[in-house]
Amino acid sequence: MYEMQTRRNPERVKIIGGGLAGSEAAWQLLKRGYDVVMYEMRPVKTTGAHKTQRLAELVCSNSLKSVLSDTASGALKIELKHLDSLILRSAEAASVPSGGALAVDRERMSEEVEKALSSFPNFTLVREEVTDIDDGEITVVAAGPLVSDALAEKISRLSGEEYLHFSDAVAPIIAADSIDYDKAYFASRYGKGGDDYLNSGMNKSEYLAFYDALINAESVTDKLLNAEFFEGCMPVEVMAKRGTDALRFGPLRPVGLDNPNGQKYYAVAQLRKENLAGDAYNLVGFQTNLLFKEQKRVFGMLPGLENAEFLRYGVMHRNTYVNAPKVLNFDYSMKKHPNIYIAGQLSGVEGYVESAASGLMVGLNVARKIEGKEPIIPDEYTIIGSLTRYITNPAVENLQPMNANFGLLPPIEGVKDKKERKKLYSARCEESIKRFVEQLNER
Repeated sequence: MYEMQTRRNPERVKIIGGGLAGSEAAWQLLKRGYDVVMYEMRPVKTTGAHKTQRLAELVCSNSLKSVLSDTASGALKIELKHLDSLILRSAEAASVPSGGALAVDRERMSEEVEKALSSFPNFTLVREEVTDIDDGEITVVAAGPLVSDALAEKISRLSGEEYLHFSDAVAPIIAADSIDYDKAYFASRYGKGGDDYLNSGMNKSEYLAFYDALINAESVTDKLLNAEFFEGCMPVEVMAKRGTDALRFGPLRPVGLDNPNGQKYYAVAQLRKENLAGDAYNLVGFQTNLLFKEQKRVFGMLPGLENAEFLRYGVMHRNTYVNAPKVLNFDYSMKKHPNIYIAGQLSGVEGYVESAASGLMVGLNVARKIEGKEPIIPDEYTIIGSLTRYITNPAVENLQPMNANFGLLPPIEGVKDKKERKKLYSARCEESIKRFVEQLNER
């Protein structure tokens, strides 16, 4: 199905973890003709957040964020397309309507990834937990932020650094046939995407009642979650406590979401299709750590969700990542053990697409290592290059998980219009990644 390059000296690469980063690294190596043995501990050992044993399972939201070219997330996807990313092509094949974002049917996306990897005769998948690492063999550790305690302890000893942690939350999923469509309405913000989102609009009194119930609802208490929250995965109840209008300027902002009958709302909660069948909806921006009974009570106050059936309640878990500025080289190899590479959220990048990008870079550079070539990453004018440089920069003293954003790039001077400046950033990203691809082909 895929054309493989041949080599005189075949090499085997061990990949620990079958998530987005591990799958992307495997793809990059497999199509270059290298043998890959992937170890995935599910279903032998579960994480508490995963629901299946599939590769590249999306644990939190089913959205891979914006595809618009004037956003950093969109620019990153353009870069990945030029680099032939398996995760991106699989997500596009499994996409569900989501306006200007790339949202997917989770199971379909995993199926696409598994089909692509298993089509290679040089791919082996082993279902068992790995608790030790031999630094004498090339190993990609892409075990994810839910890495097992035993493996985390091993990496900690190898690096000589303590792990860093942050708490991550998952939003609820609701059965489509349990929603009252006489109260909820279809519309996308400013009409982008047609009827891709289902909306629950509230007037001021409804919102204030919901807000009061939310900030006073009972949450799960777990000492394992005693870590800082990452801004991009802030539980909705924690965000709400920042102020009465915090949600109205965040996930419940009403701008651009007028009801087709002309009614305007004080706040609007959005639901996005969870799968291609359209029989389940994800409550957008409602990551939560509330008790299940409290989720049903409080979220049931949203118009149209009074009798909602929860197919999955929101949960919280602890994520783990290394102190990359002290632990990793710019090619994601460990400074003290250069045969070991750390990819994905474990490396300090945050987000689905960012994790895939790190796995892609690891796959490329492992291949180059085997071939006796120098490591290489895109320049600082790309999202991938700037993100990689940030997390591995020794000058960064307090690493926080980092998403793709234009603030990482060298500034474009002399352009005052914000939207125009973003378009220029994106265009520069694409030109730079094209040059990088040419360099790869020449080297």
